[in-house]
Amino acid sequence: MHEDEKLTEIEAAAFRRLVHHLQTHTEVQNIELMITADFCRNCLAKWLMAEAESRGLALDYDKAREMIYGMPYEEWKSRYQTKATPEQLRAYELRQRGKGGQSQQR
Repeated sequence: MHEDEKLTEIEAAAFRRLVHHLQTHTEVQNIELMITADFCRNCLAKWLMAEAESRGLALDYDKAREMIYGMPYEEWKSRYQTKATPEQLRAYELRQRGKGGQSQQR
């Protein structure tokens, strides 16, 4: 195996660990991820879709979200998602305003 292939394997394994971590830490809300890191589980699903498409593979959003959430999104949402607090909404809005029109790849 070439070094590039090993690196790809390592990156894929780290990604799987990140996804598993997010699946087991359901107490971490997407809005909190958006406030602190400017990405969330849905962003990861969209990135998966984009990478699949760039390689000529079809992956729909529902399937991509199920890969990230570990279950259908609506099930995860009903089990674990809490209503955003006014403070979280304010922090999210400030974060979005602070980007000043920067485009993101989502």
